[in-house]
Amino acid sequence: MADHLRKYESLFTLTPQRMRMIVEAFTETLELGLNKPNQIVPMIPTYVFGWPTGQETGDFLALDLGGTNLRVCLVTLQGEGKFEISQTKYRLTEEQKQEDGQKLFDFCAECLHTFVETNTGEGAGQLKPGQSLPLGFTFSYPCSQERIDHGELIRWTKGFGAGNTEGRDVAEMFKKSLEKYQLPIKLTALINDTTGTLIASHYVNPKTKIAVIFGTGCNAAYMEHVKDIPKIEHLGIDPGAEMAINCEWGAFDSFEHEHLPRTKYDTIVDDTSNKPGEQAFEKLISGRYLGEILRLVICELIDEGVLFLGQNTYKLEKPYCFDTAFLSLMESDPTDELLMVIGIFTHFFALETTLAERQFFRALAKLIGRRAARLSACGIAAIVSKMGHLEEGCSVGADGSLYNKYPGFADRVHEGLQDIFGDKGRNIVTHHAEDGSGVGSAIIAAMTKHRKDAGLYLNV
Repeated sequence: MADHLRKYESLFTLTPQRMRMIVEAFTETLELGLNKPNQIVPMIPTYVFGWPTGQETGDFLALDLGGTNLRVCLVTLQGEGKFEISQTKYRLTEEQKQEDGQKLFDFCAECLHTFVETNTGEGAGQLKPGQSLPLGFTFSYPCSQERIDHGELIRWTKGFGAGNTEGRDVAEMFKKSLEKYQLPIKLTALINDTTGTLIASHYVNPKTKIAVIFGTGCNAAYMEHVKDIPKIEHLGIDPGAEMAINCEWGAFDSFEHEHLPRTKYDTIVDDTSNKPGEQAFEKLISGRYLGEILRLVICELIDEGVLFLGQNTYKLEKPYCFDTAFLSLMESDPTDELLMVIGIFTHFFALETTLAERQFFRALAKLIGRRAARLSACGIAAIVSKMGHLEEGCSVGADGSLYNKYPGFADRVHEGLQDIFGDKGRNIVTHHAEDGSGVGSAIIAAMTKHRKDAGLYLNV
């Protein structure tokens, strides 16, 4: 197996030199997205102006339409960077993700209705009957926004495909659903979870300048100077102001495929995905795809007669049957015999493995996981370079299942940053972000209400 491993090592390894080239191309792509509308990496203005003061207070609702759950939160902001939260999750079925869009938003409103009824009462931390509430709606799919309470869905990602939704104003669709259930709720802000993560993390840790998500999807947000966003010049916003930008950087290098080191396995993942050519960066990094990349390598070796001779491998032939969580488990297996790896292959795929094969699978998982983390570092480095954060250093709020659960992911990102920047790379530190789609969404609703009450930039 050692010869085979060497082949994959050369395919999946990213040298510091190659990383610096990616960072350079990435930085140019970010600039382009700020200059012109409708670019591959759209650099979406969020109409979230500046940082929270930490003194925002009051009751706010947050609704988070995530990849697997719908979450409803009641957030009480207490000032001083403190808050209380109560929340309920509602499961989304695969059918709901694919059927009509208006039905999906009706379901969101129905869950809100249930949540508000359950949490209304006279007790502490409860809503007063009939209390009107500002709502932050976390809708983490690429939207073009002309105002903070409006958003036109550019495209579904993360396996969603609800009809009659792309190209339409999802805020308007959701408001319709709110009216249907007669809820005393005002949609104040439509935000992306990454923007929420940026604001929530800064609320709690003011050193935070950038937020990143490495989970089912991958994305970043940061605070930009309005003077450096030429495409919104016509809005007449003070050039000295600051605005959060939702990068939607999962689309970096899509279609052209000029900069990222794609292997033939990555190409297969892309060609067989529901959106070929799109989200090129995300497909090399996101937790949705890492297990599939490994499965494709294993299947190739089965076809070459290298693995599982004389065993029935049909269970491994199903696309996406190899979960990214298996890579985490294989990498963190503490036993000499690699018993976790035995467990995965016998339990899920009814396959016997030799120790040499198990060591090979684990090494392969490491290569794929390490590449994902190092590519992630390239994205962070591009924003750091663009904004000049390297000298004084900055904190990066990071969230998502890969960052939180994949062993060594954060360390590999840090190692990648040092490979790109040298010793100064140590100035860029990631930390576990605060809950962006709940707390962040509520803080943005609070900031927006405050801004509009003060009569600032009412057109956006």
